[in-house]
Amino acid sequence: MDPRFNDIVDRPENKIFQVVFFPDRVYHAQYLNATRSVRYRYNVQEVRGKADINVLKGEVYLDGIKLCNFLRIEYRGTRLGELSREKLRFLGPDILAEVGIQKDDGWIWASVRMHYCPWIRAYQVELWETLEPPRNRRHDYQVLDLMGFGGSITREPKFADLLKGADLKQIKRVKLAFRENDINYPSGATINKGEVQWDNFFSRNIQVPNKPNEPSSPENTVEDKNYDIYFQRGWFIKDVGQITPVKYVNGMMEPPSRGFDETKQKNIIEMRWVFQQEFGGPVVFFHEVTIPPGTYEGVHQHIGSEELYFIVEGEGEAYLGKDDDPSLADVKLEQDHIFGIGTKDVRVLDVGPRSVIFTKSGGIHGIRNKSKTKDLRFVAFLYHSA
Repeated sequence: MDPRFNDIVDRPENKIFQVVFFPDRVYHAQYLNATRSVRYRYNVQEVRGKADINVLKGEVYLDGIKLCNFLRIEYRGTRLGELSREKLRFLGPDILAEVGIQKDDGWIWASVRMHYCPWIRAYQVELWETLEPPRNRRHDYQVLDLMGFGGSITREPKFADLLKGADLKQIKRVKLAFRENDINYPSGATINKGEVQWDNFFSRNIQVPNKPNEPSSPENTVEDKNYDIYFQRGWFIKDVGQITPVKYVNGMMEPPSRGFDETKQKNIIEMRWVFQQEFGGPVVFFHEVTIPPGTYEGVHQHIGSEELYFIVEGEGEAYLGKDDDPSLADVKLEQDHIFGIGTKDVRVLDVGPRSVIFTKSGGIHGIRNKSKTKDLRFVAFLYHSA
């Protein structure tokens, strides 16, 4: 961590906004594997988090001399533990991770073993550029015990060139998926290959305008099945309107939802997917939605997710569940068919520029454009909350 932060963290202006608070476990590198010996020091240069994953990259020093670069992966295993429990198994002391690192000409993949660490209550592994000590020096015996093939500190030959050199900025993107060990714990029985459970970000898929003129084309939904970690620090999009939209017919609705078009020639909305995989944390997407005159986005709900709409253009009618917002008790009620769950009472709300709709897990929401001539446009983001 840059020591200059120590000088400004306690200033009143920073306490007000809490913009420089920093947890020790992320920046101070006090818990990483080789720190069991005072001879080793880490310079953590970048930290990225997604769901219950942290990925760190930086440098390792031995006796004050730079030893090598490293990439560290931490995974708390919440979802994998759930999947394993469904099979009446427990996660053992180690699991496997499929790791992909992006190169200019593609991806390099390798399988690495991760070990449970009680200090951070997570599985972890450190991929070092080299395990060889500097000339005329030896590794500390406390650290040497962690090193080697399948160890908590290991060298993956496929990644060695990417970790080599003075500049780790060449590692800009990492993909991860996690799976059970092949051995059941504590029985020691072998788990059949087809029975091994995977956490691949809930079979993640993304929206891509591969067929921009074919509403709801299956080719616009692309499976990824990985946690995607970006080390890029910033993005600038001058005009979101230049992003090719993905079109959807009868989006988030089914018969007899209001506005459903049996011909599938009308009721087409557009979504410009601004950011998806780029997000860290639990955020799934940020997009701009265009509702043409007279069309609907179906009334629906998300379980385990929260979503926010911010209307930026046009006027329309939004729908919220009857009891979802107590302050709307006097607002008109109507019945509508909720995507996937049947008929429910909804509140009918007039919306326009600067109106906001925010729903927690299970919150019912939808929107339509009442205008005959002007688009209704809003931006929205969604994130996992449970």
